[in-house]
Amino acid sequence: MHARHDERVHLALDSFRIELPSWGFANTGTRFGKFLQPAAASTLEEKFSDAGHVHAVTGVCPTLALHVLWDLPEGVDSSAEVKRLSKKYAVSPGSINPNLFQDQQYKFGSFGNPDPIVREAARRHVKDSIAIARALDSRDISLWFADGSNYPGSANIRRRRDWFIESLQASHAALAPGQRLLVEYKPFEPAFYHTDIGDWGMALLLARAAGPQARVLVDTGHHYLSQNIEQIVAWLLADGMLGGFHFNDRRYADDDLTLGSIDPYQVFRIFHEIRLFEHETGGRADIAYMVDQSHNLKGKIEAMIQTVTTAQELSAKAAIVDHVALLDAQHRCDIVRAEACLQDAFSTDVRPAIRDWRTARGLPPEPMQAFRESGYLERITTERAASRPTSASSYA
Repeated sequence: MHARHDERVHLALDSFRIELPSWGFANTGTRFGKFLQPAAASTLEEKFSDAGHVHAVTGVCPTLALHVLWDLPEGVDSSAEVKRLSKKYAVSPGSINPNLFQDQQYKFGSFGNPDPIVREAARRHVKDSIAIARALDSRDISLWFADGSNYPGSANIRRRRDWFIESLQASHAALAPGQRLLVEYKPFEPAFYHTDIGDWGMALLLARAAGPQARVLVDTGHHYLSQNIEQIVAWLLADGMLGGFHFNDRRYADDDLTLGSIDPYQVFRIFHEIRLFEHETGGRADIAYMVDQSHNLKGKIEAMIQTVTTAQELSAKAAIVDHVALLDAQHRCDIVRAEACLQDAFSTDVRPAIRDWRTARGLPPEPMQAFRESGYLERITTERAASRPTSASSYA
């Protein structure tokens, strides 16, 4: 790479931050069973500790997404403990994630439940989550709904849409200035006939109906096979409605694999659309980059480091696309030259420039190697294994 590319990579990395999920450090599994790892985190302090270690070796993960029921069981009263752990492990609380799917009352939905008592309970939980975010100085409240139905005729789709609008507007009214609602979508699972927020268009319409502080959240695993995610990203950017990402990868459905493990070129194309938007507008896109993946077989911390470093690399590749040449080729309808602008950048080895950037900032040039040599995994495995169960019969 030449010096101009190195400079672009360094500038891109200087501004790149990605949020870690607390649940990504805990034991997870499938519908058929839960797979246990002796080093997995089971307490909030262990999650903060693991996140702090990932941030220490990567330098780009200063926040930890929190799940209200799993991480803040006492609601806003848990805020003091979160602040203590944040200070201790040098990782700030990030997005706040309400739980609108686990409680038995949500069997037939939350915001879309036919029972007004359940809908009100769901709205109250979201308002409590907004209060937690305010207490922790967290900007984003991330909303994912399992609501939907499995059989034709079993739900009134239009009425449920109205209930969602009503509840989202009530939630939006509770926001403080500067806070945001991020509305996530998913085409299926656990609902298989219809999902109340099934795609980006539904999420966009609902975010607009909610109010001016609502945006759309794109989970890279929440799409049908072969769907053009970067086109969705481009449209949301154009409308000023792209609020954030949940980064992961998938082969078939919502596999929650480590980022770039299946299709790194797709992730690169997503980053490219963001970089091109910023080049053409002269500003920065206000996007929250977050990780949301489930490491059933890979080590929890190693999998997180993999995703973070892959995100850095693919973002850096997108930063060296020659936008002037690309726009000229597009204007001239020179398809081959335009495509080559992307392929050349994607084929460029940016790892030496990334290592130089890390070294210049006092970070380990190879985060995974640094982690493996730190002894942290061996220590926590010994410390945590004694208090862990040796088997589990269910996912949760």
